[in-house]
Amino acid sequence: MLTRGATAGALLCSCWTAAIVQAADAKEAEAFNPDEARNWIEIGGGATIRSSGDDAAMRRRMNLPDGGVGGIDDFHYEQDLKNKGLLRIDGHALAGLDDYGIRFDISQPDLGYVQFGYSQFKTFYDGSGGYFPGNGRWFSLYREDFDLVRGGAFFEAGLRKPNLPELTVRYDYEFRDGFKDSTVWGDSNLTGLAGTTATRAIAPAFLNIDERRHSVRLDGRHTLGNSEIGLGGRYEWSDQDNSRNMRRRPLETGASPAGAGTSIDRFLTHREGVKTDMLNFHAFSETRVKDSLLFTTGYSFMTLDTDLSGSRIFGSSYEAIFDPLAANRQARDEGFYNLAGGAQLNQHVGNLNFMWTPAKNLAVVTGVRIEKQEQDAENDFMETAVGNAPAYTTSAEELRINSDRGILDVSESIELRYTGVTNVVAYARAYWMQGQGDLSEIERVGLPGTTDLLRSTEFERAAQQYTAGINWYPHRKISTGAQYYHKVRNEDYTHTEDSTPNRAGNRYPAFLIAQDFTTDDVNFRFTLRPWSTLTLVSRYDLQFSTIDMQGDQLAKIESAKMTSHIFSQSVSWTPWSRLGVQASVSYAKDDTDTPAYEATPAQQLVLDFTNDYWFVNSTITFVADDKTDIAAYYSYYLADNYVNNSAFTQPFGAGAEEHTIGATLTRKLSERMRLKLRYGFFTYHDETSGGYNDFDGHLVYSSIQYLF
Repeated sequence: MLTRGATAGALLCSCWTAAIVQAADAKEAEAFNPDEARNWIEIGGGATIRSSGDDAAMRRRMNLPDGGVGGIDDFHYEQDLKNKGLLRIDGHALAGLDDYGIRFDISQPDLGYVQFGYSQFKTFYDGSGGYFPGNGRWFSLYREDFDLVRGGAFFEAGLRKPNLPELTVRYDYEFRDGFKDSTVWGDSNLTGLAGTTATRAIAPAFLNIDERRHSVRLDGRHTLGNSEIGLGGRYEWSDQDNSRNMRRRPLETGASPAGAGTSIDRFLTHREGVKTDMLNFHAFSETRVKDSLLFTTGYSFMTLDTDLSGSRIFGSSYEAIFDPLAANRQARDEGFYNLAGGAQLNQHVGNLNFMWTPAKNLAVVTGVRIEKQEQDAENDFMETAVGNAPAYTTSAEELRINSDRGILDVSESIELRYTGVTNVVAYARAYWMQGQGDLSEIERVGLPGTTDLLRSTEFERAAQQYTAGINWYPHRKISTGAQYYHKVRNEDYTHTEDSTPNRAGNRYPAFLIAQDFTTDDVNFRFTLRPWSTLTLVSRYDLQFSTIDMQGDQLAKIESAKMTSHIFSQSVSWTPWSRLGVQASVSYAKDDTDTPAYEATPAQQLVLDFTNDYWFVNSTITFVADDKTDIAAYYSYYLADNYVNNSAFTQPFGAGAEEHTIGATLTRKLSERMRLKLRYGFFTYHDETSGGYNDFDGHLVYSSIQYLF
């Protein structure tokens, strides 16, 4: 039910139904076979109705507007052209969702095709902030029902003439425009606490998104003897002008340059501008050396230019101009303006692969991949900082940051698949990667100025993963599968030059000299079909991961240990030719342990993390008669991991419960016409927001499909 058309929500206008029924009745005498219908139009309309709770939370969770939606759910038209050509047109248009799309496809066998189209849709967001359970603090600083429109257009043409190279040219345009929530929240001292624990980052923030991307691609491929070769290129350019908008200490008063008891509420606008130009060339070959041996190669070169702009300015409103004498400035209000700079990245990637079948039931695939990256970056900006009371003096100084990075990675892989045992498929894979690189960072204050930071780092990294699995089909009614993999990643850093003192506030990440990640995963799958009408599928996953870290002049420690159990069970039952039942249950148990939990006083400052949840989904379909189908579904979600540790830190964990129930009635009105009626009810409770994001809602929707 929760498809694009189904989630639009509400009752179909009776005028649409009457008009289409009359059109169908007028043609009822005509000979018509619905199985041969090539064209159709489906028109629908309806609404989502919030009966209680928060509008923005419902819009985000269900991705639906609170109100009416209607239009063309689906349209398809195709027409034969001369010489076996074909014209196809597909589209939809739903007001309220801003969901529009049109696509044209013209094809001619043994010649080629042309395709072009446009589409867009809206995604809904909730701009609320955090909730502090200690005193129930919750901020509502603006309308929180945000939405973001995504879309784009494309054009593609392909030459497919026999005995000539295949050529494909394509242009794409994509955009994102609108507002969405941000979880980088502003701070507040209105928590009812005192001292260093008073401040909490719970004030809501939002993102203003304005992004455009264009790309042009040209690819060609041709067969020469036993080989197929391909060449291609791509040029892409983009422009992003985004901002993060926050409030610091909203609704508060305190000491400021204007005196005691004045407003210290500041609006922060962090603007990020990025322009990119990317050029890529790639080539590949595929050669059948002999029946048992296939050899493939590939190479890609990419160069990327990035230009940056932006600012981080505090003021009495969003999008304010930098004012060093602002009346409400506070210590640690650090920002910047006049950012200018960018980066140049060059990347080379090459790979070789062999597929060998030495025996009928044995296949071996090996590969080698080499990647080299070089990146240079330079940024220049004016950094601003506010000093301490009582003067709160604002300083501004020019900074220039340069960095150079180089990376070389080499990876190898091998895979074996064996089918020599009846009803058994066994496989094994191994992957290795070795890499090294260097990073140089220079920060200068003023021009020419003095060097504030000089750091050079050399790093080595290695990864390996081993996978083994088997699928066994002991009986036509039983299939089983088991898989295990072990993955390790090691990263080591050597800081050959570093101007910062050991363990100083700005030493990270140079303070880190080693990180090791280890993961073990085993999963089992079991499918049982005791009768032709019943299918049972069971799956169990166990994953165990550890993270070890080492700081400069310190011993290596286990910084985190994660254990995950996931069990799922699904049932498909068709007790009667007219009745079908599907149900699934999933349970995940995910625990993360850290040494910080044991080290903090009263074990309260830092908590171990738990992410357990249940998910249940079920669907029943019933064929009432030759003209009527009924489907009903129910889903349930529960996460009960919320820990109220607000006296010491921000509470962690998820605490949510959701029920969704719905039904769909499909009725055949005539050979040309189908009517659908849909209803849904959903209720959601979120403990982490103190109930502010709870909601109950209804969905009613109807559509008519006409075949022609």
